[in-house]
Amino acid sequence: MRRMFSLSVLALLFGLASVTGEAAGTLTARRSSHSPIQLRDHQVTVVLNNGFARTEVVQTFHNPNDVDLEAVYSFPLPKSASLSELTIFVGEREIHGEVLEKERATQIYEEERDQGNDAGLAQQNGYQSFAFAVSPVRAQEETRIRFIYYQPIEIDTAVGRYLYPLEDGGTDEVAASFWVPNERVHGSFSIDVELKSAWPVADVRVPDFESDAQIEELGENHYRVKLEKQDVELNRDVVVYYRLEENLPGRVELLAYRPDENKPGTFMMVVTPGLDLKPITGGADYTFVLDLSGSMDGKLHALIRGVTETLQDMNPEDRFRVVTFSSHAKELTNGWVPATEPNVERMIRQLERLRSSGSTNLYDGLSLGLKVVDDDRATSILLVTDAVTNTGIVDPKEFHQLMSQYDVRVFAFLMGNNANWPLMRTISESSGGFWAPVSNADDVVGQIMLAKGKVRHESLHDAQLKIRGVKVFDTTDEVIGKVYSGQQLTVFGRYKDGGSASVELAARLTGEDKTYTTTFEFPVIASDHPELERLWALDRIETINAKRDAGFTPAEEARSAVLDLALDHQLVTDYTSMVALSDESFAGRGIERRNQERVERERQAQIVRAGRPPQNTRVDQSRPMFQHPAPSVGGQGSGAIDPVSGAIAIGIGLLAAATRRRARKDTQRS
Repeated sequence: MRRMFSLSVLALLFGLASVTGEAAGTLTARRSSHSPIQLRDHQVTVVLNNGFARTEVVQTFHNPNDVDLEAVYSFPLPKSASLSELTIFVGEREIHGEVLEKERATQIYEEERDQGNDAGLAQQNGYQSFAFAVSPVRAQEETRIRFIYYQPIEIDTAVGRYLYPLEDGGTDEVAASFWVPNERVHGSFSIDVELKSAWPVADVRVPDFESDAQIEELGENHYRVKLEKQDVELNRDVVVYYRLEENLPGRVELLAYRPDENKPGTFMMVVTPGLDLKPITGGADYTFVLDLSGSMDGKLHALIRGVTETLQDMNPEDRFRVVTFSSHAKELTNGWVPATEPNVERMIRQLERLRSSGSTNLYDGLSLGLKVVDDDRATSILLVTDAVTNTGIVDPKEFHQLMSQYDVRVFAFLMGNNANWPLMRTISESSGGFWAPVSNADDVVGQIMLAKGKVRHESLHDAQLKIRGVKVFDTTDEVIGKVYSGQQLTVFGRYKDGGSASVELAARLTGEDKTYTTTFEFPVIASDHPELERLWALDRIETINAKRDAGFTPAEEARSAVLDLALDHQLVTDYTSMVALSDESFAGRGIERRNQERVERERQAQIVRAGRPPQNTRVDQSRPMFQHPAPSVGGQGSGAIDPVSGAIAIGIGLLAAATRRRARKDTQRS
């Protein structure tokens, strides 16, 4: 019988880490007497096409020990990512994954592992990560695993953003105390990103890798970005930006999947408003609520830079407050402070003396930030945190109730791996604001400045999107609320039959009722995008969990609904896992190969799409919903409040302007 030893290979990705912090790679238990498993190769292949991304990751591990080991590889959970495939390569064979209820999948994996059979398991650890267990990793041999996930990609202020996470966020203290990291790739690290855009692309950029990345234009609006390095440490995220040309039309785009006219279809509708949103004149109030807890160590410098730049960009008519929190909250200002140059400079000097320590009492920080509000002035809270609240009130329902008491928008910037995005979603949606993830490869300066630009322009109020003529159901909530400058609205749903539909966006703008309408066809038959079914199901799951967190849906009712959706659409969630076995083991256990069938449909569709040029999916050409161009970088306009797309235009327009301002000031000082 083989001697087995439990060893975890944990890649801590996606965040803002200090230079000396842990990053992606293999981890060995601190008390282990075995040499760490080596990461030989790390290959990433991405396709960005028609509003969503397909990411395929292949890892090759080498076991240098003389005993077989069990390995666990952990990948941070990208926002709105639906894990669709798990494959383990065992010599010349492949074993594939099927999604089952979590307890059953775990039991089956452990039984197969203990019998010495080849097996794998993919699980979701809350909002933080996916974990992949593989057994056995044979002595002195290599083992490969492959996993594939899908996620929506949206445009904000005419800029798309794709992030592949590789940095440690520094918030998982338990993992850090247990594992010894080995973050080096001893062979090749490569990432290959193919971009197909239906709209003209003005620029493609890979920050921090400008000298290493190869950007090739394959055809009209068709690009490939390739990055390859040998023997490197996985300690920097990879972000790919693509900026669309200016003055593109506001528009409605539709993707649908309905292979059988006797069954419901699935759709993803993307609305890019082209509206003339005017700047708001007069002064505004801004309260900065800043996380100084110990988990922000390594991120504090970026936080201070962002707040400093934003303060320097304010008008003298503006006012600000600064609240910090760790174990407790305190205010650095004594009420509202006019944003005059002397006041701003004094606050910057005070910010530069801040240090991080203690636990995270986010509720205390928000409560203090909300205490002073002037009803006669527009007030916004700019919150910068990792939201890993562990002191004081931590129940999301309490945060929802707190935010519902005030007419104040929270614009939040979520920093780091293991960051609590479900709580941030509750906070921002309860206030009518938005949140955005921040990587070290991004720039918090640009993030906060872009949020300030949204606050300083008109927005649509009480917005609702309605579809008539075609029966739709199980859609993203039609009550949108606030619609801010530069954002898109993405709606997932099901539809019963094809045919002509009218779409209406109704809202209030500058105190007047506004209605924007168009008419187009939902297809009777559409077979190009089977992945939409998983994306729709994940959107429903996120909505159910958000309502549970806000206290609108009982926990057990939410669990039952999520479990049904996850099993039907083969998604890994808190209640389901994906177990990889041999065909013989699946057959012997009587497990239906539902994911195998889905994967086959998805692969066939991808083969067909791969040979096509970029496809334009706009459906309102004959009757445009909007009469103005969509917003461009630095321009005006509006879109939806999907928080994942908030503040995407980083370092392309706004950051350049910020750099020029700093250069002028440095010249003046010298």
